[in-house]
Amino acid sequence: MVHIWNDPSEVPADFGPSVVTFGNFDGVHRGHQQVLSQLIRTARLNHARAVAITFDPHPAQVHRPESAPELIMGLEDKLVALGELGLDAVLVMKYSLELASLTPEEFVSSVLVGALKASHVVIGHDARFGRGNSGDLDTMKELGEKLGFEVQVISEFGSEGYPLHHGVEGAHDGGAHDGGAHDGGAHDGGEDRRCSSTWVREALREGDVATAAAVLGRPHRMRGEVVHGAARGRDLGFPTANLSPDATGFIPADGIYAGWLVDQSGTRWPAAISVGSNPTFDGVSRQVEAHVIDRPEEAVEDFDLYGQTVVVEFVARLRGMVAYRGPEALVEQMRLDVVQAHDILAGS
Repeated sequence: MVHIWNDPSEVPADFGPSVVTFGNFDGVHRGHQQVLSQLIRTARLNHARAVAITFDPHPAQVHRPESAPELIMGLEDKLVALGELGLDAVLVMKYSLELASLTPEEFVSSVLVGALKASHVVIGHDARFGRGNSGDLDTMKELGEKLGFEVQVISEFGSEGYPLHHGVEGAHDGGAHDGGAHDGGAHDGGEDRRCSSTWVREALREGDVATAAAVLGRPHRMRGEVVHGAARGRDLGFPTANLSPDATGFIPADGIYAGWLVDQSGTRWPAAISVGSNPTFDGVSRQVEAHVIDRPEEAVEDFDLYGQTVVVEFVARLRGMVAYRGPEALVEQMRLDVVQAHDILAGS
């Protein structure tokens, strides 16, 4: 079981030695997974604990909130994804101007060495950390010699083994603790493009959930409470689970998607997912709603998800949003969407 701490003071005094890395890890994509897998291997070889430090909120939300990136996933899903990789512990540090003011040595000595008893620190070659992003790889090596830990530099991972049209390099996404933390260093296409949170966001903005899933290593997901909507779907014969406006996770481009709804008990239901405002009806705000298909033969009112916190996973985009001339044409298209979603999910 992975230990989750929300402050260095929560780390047990007898914890350690540990192998540590730090970053934002938004998306916990394939590049992150490569870094963390190497960290875990190093920990096992050295009979140490494997620990990742992440930050909440994202540093950009503190330093430049007006231009901060929309997060791919909420903290809960990030911790789930990190825990699934086999880490021994995750330290979630509250990011603040006070934390950002720490010098590189203060951050390393108090957190990595003082709290976590780091014997090894794993970082990317372009990592920046500490006040004003003043710490870099050379700084970390100097601190390692001074404070008694080894520094392991993560090399960039090539595209071999990734099922993508473009090549992918693993990126230590957010491998710095200051507000200037780099976000995976995505390139503008080409065969040397690295896995990055930026790339995932680009794909989701275009509705390309298949590319997003390839970079993430799993379908993109949102998490939220099911709330009451306008009940138009129910009236048309396609009842939907409407996610609360405060649901976490990057909202993909408007359109209809095939995907899965995972209910509170962990049951996965195939679903046709609608994102956006329904242009056939006036006055409908943008929303994410999932119609469960292949539901058990029971009355609609008995299949009650209201109040549950569910996860919606996006597998494939079926089409964009279209304004139909009336409910009849919309219902016919929805029937076709459900059949197409069913066929796609049957093979996934």
